[in-house]
Amino acid sequence: MRFMIDDLPVVFPYESIYPEQFTYMRDLKKALDAKVRKLSIIGDLSLLSSTIVFQHYPEKRKLIYCSRTVPEIEKALAELQRLIAYRKSHSVSSSGEDSFLGIGLTSRRNLCIHNEISKEKRGTVVDARCRSLTASWVRASAKSSNPENLCEYFENIEAADSNGSMVIPNGVFTLDELKEYGRDKKLCPYFLSRKLLSFANVIIYSYHYLLDPKVATMVSRELSKDCIVVFDEAHNIDNVCTESLSVDITRPILDASTRSITALAEKIDDLKANNSEKLQNEYTRLVEGLREVQDARNADELMANPVLPDDILKDAIPGNIRRAEHFVAFLRRFIEYLKTRMRVMHVVAESPVSFLQHVREITFIERKPLRFCSERLSSLIRTLELTDLTDYGSLSKVAAFATLVSTYQKGFMLILEPFENDHDTIPNPVLHLTCLDATLAMKPVFDRFSSVAITSGTLSPMELYPTLLGFRPVVMESYMMTLARNCFLPLTITRGSDQVAISSKFEVRNDLAIVRNYGNILLEFARCVPDGLVCFFPSYLYLESIVASWNELGMLQDLLKYKLVFIETPDAAETSLALENYRKACENGRGAVLLSVARGKVSEGVDFDHHYGRAVILFGIPYQYTESRILKARLEYLRDNFKVRENDFLTFDAMRHGAQCVGRVLRGKSDYGLMVFADKRFARADKRAKLPKWIQAEMSEAYVNLSTDMAVATAKMFLRSMAQPFEHSQLGISLWDEKLLAEHIRKKQRRE
Repeated sequence: MRFMIDDLPVVFPYESIYPEQFTYMRDLKKALDAKVRKLSIIGDLSLLSSTIVFQHYPEKRKLIYCSRTVPEIEKALAELQRLIAYRKSHSVSSSGEDSFLGIGLTSRRNLCIHNEISKEKRGTVVDARCRSLTASWVRASAKSSNPENLCEYFENIEAADSNGSMVIPNGVFTLDELKEYGRDKKLCPYFLSRKLLSFANVIIYSYHYLLDPKVATMVSRELSKDCIVVFDEAHNIDNVCTESLSVDITRPILDASTRSITALAEKIDDLKANNSEKLQNEYTRLVEGLREVQDARNADELMANPVLPDDILKDAIPGNIRRAEHFVAFLRRFIEYLKTRMRVMHVVAESPVSFLQHVREITFIERKPLRFCSERLSSLIRTLELTDLTDYGSLSKVAAFATLVSTYQKGFMLILEPFENDHDTIPNPVLHLTCLDATLAMKPVFDRFSSVAITSGTLSPMELYPTLLGFRPVVMESYMMTLARNCFLPLTITRGSDQVAISSKFEVRNDLAIVRNYGNILLEFARCVPDGLVCFFPSYLYLESIVASWNELGMLQDLLKYKLVFIETPDAAETSLALENYRKACENGRGAVLLSVARGKVSEGVDFDHHYGRAVILFGIPYQYTESRILKARLEYLRDNFKVRENDFLTFDAMRHGAQCVGRVLRGKSDYGLMVFADKRFARADKRAKLPKWIQAEMSEAYVNLSTDMAVATAKMFLRSMAQPFEHSQLGISLWDEKLLAEHIRKKQRRE
C-alpha cells in the first residue's frame, strides 16, 4: 500500500497497517524534521515504520539500526529484505533505488568461514586466531616464506580493496547470505561487512558497535554525522552504557598479567640482541606523538583504547614509559601494587582520585603515564610482532583499567570485595572499576549524530530515560495497542488457594507455604494451559532453591504428568539446547514448561509466539540484588547527581524487566496468551503504573487481587473463548487498509 505522511510518499510492504504504526511513522518524521542536535525517544517500534520513513527521505540519510542479540539482528534484516523486495515487485522507482545496500554486522565468531577457525566455540579464541593470520607483520613475513599459512578469504578482501575490484550486488544480505556469498567469492564475510559500512544505506548491528569505545573506535569511526541512529529494544540501554566502561580485576587476572610481563621482557631482550633498530624506531615514533601510532593501531586493531574518543590524549607519550623496558618495569610495579591492595581483608570503596593518590604515595606512579597504558601496550605488541594474543588478554585488561581509572574523575567508583559472599572465609578478591553514569557512553553518540531514536515495546516508565541518558527529547510518545478482541489477559495473583499471601520478598520467599503455593500455581496452570508455558524467577539462585524444594515436595513429579520441564541455566549452550527441546515438545503436542530467569537469555530477545507460549508466569518482582555494593554506589550517584530516589530507580528497573518477561507471550495481533503476575506487590497501584500503557489498559480491577483458584477459573474461561473461531474482521479496528487510511488522513487534515 502507498500513502503520504505530510509531503513524504511512503510504500508499506503489507496490504494493511496498524493504526499505531502509522502514528509512530508520523511522529518519527516529526523528530527527523527537527534536524541537527535534536534527539527523539519513541516507544514501540515497528522496524518497517522507521525504515520506510527515512529511506524515502529526500536526503537519503543512512540508517544505523542497533539491536541487542543476533536473532534480533537477523529478524530486522529479514524484514528489511521483505520491504525492498516489495518495492521492486511494485515498481516503485526513486533516485538511487537500484543501488540500495542493506548489511548486518556481528562478531567474527558468527561470520567466520575459515575451515579451522570457524570450528572454535569461544569468541575470544576466534578473535585471537583471526588476528594471528591477519596482522600486517604476519602477512608480510608469510607472503615471502609460507603464503599457505595466511587466510585466503582475508587476502582476497585486501587484494580486491587495493585494486578497486571489490563489488557486491545490491540488495539486503542476511548474515547467512553474507556467509554464503563469502564462500562463493572466497571473501571474508566479517571484513567484507566492515568494508561496506561506509557504502551501505542501512547498517544493522549490536549496540556495542556504537556504545563501547573499545569497539566503536575501530568499527564506527567513519560513519557520517547525518546518519539516523535507532536503538531498538532499548529498555536496558543505560546498563549497556555503564557495563561498556566498567572493568573487573581478579587475582587470576593479575597472576596471568605477571606471566605476560615476564614474556614481554624476554621478547624485548631478544629483540635488543637481534634487531634493536625496531625498538629505537618505536621510541622515535612515540617521541613525535600519537598520530602515527593511532594510524597503525587502526590498521591492525590489536588492543583498542577503552576510553571515549574525545578523552584520548593526542600528545606524546610520557618519557618514563617510552622505552620498552621502562614501560614493562612500570606495568610490573603497577600490577604488584594491585596485588598488594587485594590482600586487604575488608571491603574498600573509593573514588578514582583517592585511588590515584594512594598509588602515587606508595609507588610514585603519576596519573599521566597511567592514561597511556593501553596505547603504549598496543604499540609494544605491534613492535614485538606478537601473533598469539590469547596470553595477553589479562594484561590488556589491566592496561584498560589503568587508562580508565586515570582518565575519569567523576562517574566512576572503585570497589574492592575480598570475599565472593559475605559469609565466605576463603578470600576471592575482586576489584571493580564500575561506571555509575550512563551519560558518559551516550554523550559521544548524541554529540556526533543529529537524529537518535530510542525505542522499545517495554520502554516504561519513559520519563526516567532522558534523565539517565542525559538528553532532552524532541518527541516522547507511548502508543496504545489497538485490538479487535482482548487477546491477552493480565492476572495478578496475590494469595494461594489457602489465602496465604504470596511474595518473592527476600524475608519470606523460602517459607514453605509460599513455596507450596507457587508450586500449586504452576501445577494448576500447567493443567489448563495448552502447549507452552514460560515461567520467570527473580534470580538463578531462587530458581535453583525453589526447584529443589518442589522436588522434595513431589511437585515436579506431578508437573511431569502434564508437561515436560526445561530449565534455563547461566550456560548459553545448555540454555540453547533446552530452548530447542522446549519448542519440539510444544510442536508435537506433549506441551512443556520452561523455567527461566528475568534478565537472563530467555527474557531478552527470545519470542514465544502462538503455541510456544500461551501463558507467562512471573514469580515475584525481579528486583536487582539490593545488597550489591555496585548497585548501592550507583543508587547513591543517581540520588546525588540526578535527584533520582533509590526506591524509584529500583522499582523502575524491576518493572521494566518484568514487562519484558511477560511481553514474550504476545508477538502479534493474531496471537493470544495469559500474563500472570504472581506476587501480592503487583496489586499496588504504584507498581502497576510503571508497566507499559498497553498492558495497563487490559488490567481490570477485577483481576488484580486474585487467589490461585480464582485466577485458574478466569484463565480457563479466557482460553476457552480464545479457542473459538474469530469471525470478525480486524479491519477498521486494529488494521487499516489503503482506503481507511486515506479516510483517516483526510479527517485529520480537516481537523487541522
